Amino acid sequence: MADFTPWSSLLGGVLIGTAASLLLVANGRIAGISGIVGGLLRGGPEISWRALFVAGLLAGGLVLQAVAPLTIGPAVVGLPVLVVAGLLVGFGTQLGSGCTSGHGVCGVGRLSPRSLVATATFMLAGAVITFVVRHLIGAGS
Repeated sequence: MADFTPWSSLLGGVLIGTAASLLLVANGRIAGISGIVGGLLRGGPEISWRALFVAGLLAGGLVLQAVAPLTIGPAVVGLPVLVVAGLLVGFGTQLGSGCTSGHGVCGVGRLSPRSLVATATFMLAGAVITFVVRHLIGAGS
């Protein structure tokens, strides 16, 4: 936590929460990325807002890269690892009935019991894996 930035972190959280709330109020939709992308890939009548949402995410990353290039570092793994990781994440979001953004950002804010359990599971799994990698395997020290 050597580079902890509380004010920019707070601002980022407020922006994410505001955007998720606006999507829920304006569209009646949850801002879970796996559901949005899944609906985009399936097609149908709601494809336009889903495409705009994903385009906004990509545009945000591109703008950040242009404005502050050191913020986004180089890829640390190759394309095959990224493809396998993406497939595993897709499998996990199907298994968990949603992703961290849907459950953690949107579901917890709505006090959804399923999302509270899912988010607690995500956090616990992350803590266990971090402990194993840092203290038992010895990587990342």
